[in-house]
Parts: sequence; C-alpha cells; structure tokens
Amino acid sequence: MKNKKISERVERIKPSATLRISGIAKELKAKGEDVIDMSVGEPDFNTPENIINAGIKAMKEGKTKYAPTKGVPELIEAIVEKLRKDNGIKAEDENVIVTSGAKYAVYEAMMAILNKGDEVVLLDPSWVSYEACALLADAKPIWVAYYEDFRDAPIEEYISKKTKLIVINSPNNPLGIVYSKEFLKKIRDLALDYDIFVMSDEIYEKIIFEGEHHSIASFDDMFERTITINGFSKTYAMTGWRLGYAVAPEWIIKEMNKIQSHSISSPTTFVQYAGIEALKGDQSFVKRMVSEFKRRRDFLIDEFSEMDLEFAPPEGAFYIFVNVEMNSEKFCQEFLERYHVATTPGTAFGRQFNNWVRVSYATSFENIKEMIERFKKFRKREKNLFRLS
Repeated sequence: MKNKKISERVERIKPSATLRISGIAKELKAKGEDVIDMSVGEPDFNTPENIINAGIKAMKEGKTKYAPTKGVPELIEAIVEKLRKDNGIKAEDENVIVTSGAKYAVYEAMMAILNKGDEVVLLDPSWVSYEACALLADAKPIWVAYYEDFRDAPIEEYISKKTKLIVINSPNNPLGIVYSKEFLKKIRDLALDYDIFVMSDEIYEKIIFEGEHHSIASFDDMFERTITINGFSKTYAMTGWRLGYAVAPEWIIKEMNKIQSHSISSPTTFVQYAGIEALKGDQSFVKRMVSEFKRRRDFLIDEFSEMDLEFAPPEGAFYIFVNVEMNSEKFCQEFLERYHVATTPGTAFGRQFNNWVRVSYATSFENIKEMIERFKKFRKREKNLFRLS
C-alpha cells in the first residue's frame, strides 16, 4: 500500500517512556539477566485475596456480560460513598463514570472538553501521559516549572485567554511531593478568576508518608469545574485489572460516556465487582503496603543523602526523583545495559530535569539494596560520566 502516512495526532506523541523501559527490562530478564526494574509504577504486592475472590465470585455468578456503559450501579454507589467519606466531595451517581484504568479517564476527559488551540497547564515535571493526552485532543501543553523547593509554581504567569485546563497530581508522580492546602487554594483561585477547569489526578491519595491529602473538588465553588481522576491500580495493587473512574459535573460525564460507548463499551464487568470489594472490604492491606513503602523510602533517603545527591522530598506515592548529575537518558541507558537496573529519565516527564531520574521503589527491599550497591559501583567506575566535585 502506497498511502502509509499515519494521522498527525499520532505523530505528535511518543510511546510511554516508562512502559518502554520496563519492556526492555523484561526482555533482558527473559534472556536470563539479573535485572532490577525500578522504572515502572506498579506495586510489587499481589492483589488482596478478598478482591481476587470477589472477581472470581462475580464470574461464577454469570457477571460476564455487557455492563452499563458508565459502570455497574453498585460500583458507582460505592465510589460516591467513598468520595463523600474520604474526600469531602459531594458527588451523586450522575457525577461518576467508571473507566478501564485511571489513564483512560484522563484521556476521555481531555477528549471531552478540549478543542484545537486550547492550552493545558502542566507542572514540570509531570506524569508522562498528560502531555500525550492533551496533544491527542489537539490542545497545546504549557509547561510551568516549580520553584526550587517544589512547593509552589508561578502558574499565574502562564495563564492566557486560551488556557482551558490545569492538571495537578498529588501525591505527585514523579516527584513524590504532597500538595499543601495553600497551593491548592492558589489553583482554586486561578480557576475561579480565569474560568478554568482543573483536572486532579488522585491515584496515589492513600500512599502518603508525610502531609495530608486534599481533594480540590471539595473546595468552595470547585466541584463544577473539577475533574477528579482516581482508580484501583496503586492503592489495591490492581494494575492489571484496569479499573479507574472520573468524577465531574454531570454534563462532562455525559460527554465522556459518549466516548466510552464508542470505544471500550464499558470496563470489564466482573472486574467492577472486585472494585466494590476493594472499596467496601478490609482496608488493612493498604496500611501494610504503605508501611513497607515508607521503609523502602527511608532507606533510599538515607543512601542518597549519604551520597550527597539532590532529590525531591518523597512524601507520598512510591518514587524518588533524584539528580544523578549527568544526562538522564545516558544514565538510564548505561545503568540498564551495564548494571542491569532500569530507571526512568527525567526527560520523559517534562522540560527542566535533564539530569534527574525517577526511581520507583515499588520493588522488594532486597532489590533496592542491590540497586544501591550497583549504583555506587556505577559512580565509582564511571565517575568520568558524572559531574562530581
């Protein structure tokens, strides 16, 4: 076929850097190499048994047919109850759509509200897929760098007549920071003053070590201009189940539902019943997992501090974003090829952090200790690559 040109919207985006690097790590593992994968944002815990059993039970009960496009009513009701109890968001059933993962909720929401030429404010660095989703929706990403302490950013300097959406993520990927109530109030004020939407990705809300999670949709006058994104992948170790949701004004949910009806139809039916058990069942697993993540985080803080390396304050999620003092893409390539450790370059997350890498500690403590040993050997043997004093 002569006409092989792909669409312009697809040409604008690159494959997910995190999934690409994780794929290379898996290929090396398949060849028998001793690879430590610290690139992917996936809890190394298995999904709790009560959730697995709920999914099996649903299948055995015949819940394997088409579900309502927007999600099964029982799960939507459980989400509404959770939002009111945990987040102070006064949502109703009509404000919720269940999606195949939180990432798809981000995609649907941007496709539903953005037009060609609209500007989307992204804080630099941000999770890799926000930019891609904005570009697929024909919008223009506007990158805003944080101040040095990562506590604030001059967003107000980048607002224009074309600004349609500000995207926030707390706890943050890749930084691990937890946004303060004061910073969120600043964003609220900007949204109200300039008539802007806010997308609040809260997928890591339960994985917090310091600080407190706040949902901006619960702030005065913000529900009608906020799209809250959440899901089950991180909190309940359900990455492969692909289950997420969005909360927004009813008119936005209706438009997202149009997209869903013509794309995936609905999330997998029996998976949604597992989601009900996740929300309503025993939550002790979450506390145990977060406690273990904190233990790993504390170890990495001590080790990187001892090496006198700069890093963002990891207060939540399961990442530490660290300045490796050399080009991040070169570092990640060398570290993976020579020392068989997969990390993600800072260049994947924005424009300002070319010498930084994201290290995911969603892997065993033993792997983390071994990674540190390999990292020290890398610095010692390849010190000519580093800008060390």
